[in-house]
Amino acid sequence: MRLSKRLETIIGMVSQWASHRGEEISVADVGTDHGFVPAALVERGIAKRALAMDVGRGPLLRAQEHVRKRGLEDRIELRLSDGLTLLSPGEADVVVLSGMGGELILRILRQGEHVRDSVKCWILSPQSELFLFRQGLGELGLAIRDEVMVKEDGKYYVVMAAEKGRMGEKECLRYGEALIRKKDPVLREFLEQERKQLLEIRQRLLDSRTEAAMERLAQVERRIWEAEDAGRRME
Repeated sequence: MRLSKRLETIIGMVSQWASHRGEEISVADVGTDHGFVPAALVERGIAKRALAMDVGRGPLLRAQEHVRKRGLEDRIELRLSDGLTLLSPGEADVVVLSGMGGELILRILRQGEHVRDSVKCWILSPQSELFLFRQGLGELGLAIRDEVMVKEDGKYYVVMAAEKGRMGEKECLRYGEALIRKKDPVLREFLEQERKQLLEIRQRLLDSRTEAAMERLAQVERRIWEAEDAGRRME
């Protein structure tokens, strides 16, 4: 089964966490779509069992067919659920939430308060609002332990591993402290692109000189400083 780079990164992060535990784990994939992630985790021996969960019947039917073709019906349970609503405490050591906007994942996490103490690791890949998402994790009592950035089809994706704990006071919410600390090469490329785009926006605002443009200029200047500061820290 050939998977996208983003999905392989998610599976790799679950595998890395599981190897440190040294025990069999169970995984819930929320918003499973085709069920590719739970199928790969079970087939590769990373998880002993998995839950493939989705709010839509259509995606669950696709996942059911995929699971059936791979002969994994006895180890993967499919469950119609709005987010974490129908996940019971203790059912999953690891929960995967990916392929959704950052605000939607945060909403699911807030509504899943009943399992936040029992889930040992969260593997998260928000598609948007990364600054607010990292901030929201901290407000929920979750701390990012690792991050990986991948580029696929011209788009950048971040995959995070979070656990119960306190976010570091110096956590870079814009670009991710773990990515900066590891000098992630994909982040470095992203920062170069981000800085170039911000400088172009800055020049257009300076050329405009309207009151609205000048108000926005301060925000853009701040973003340029953040991008350049992250870049300097990676040198």
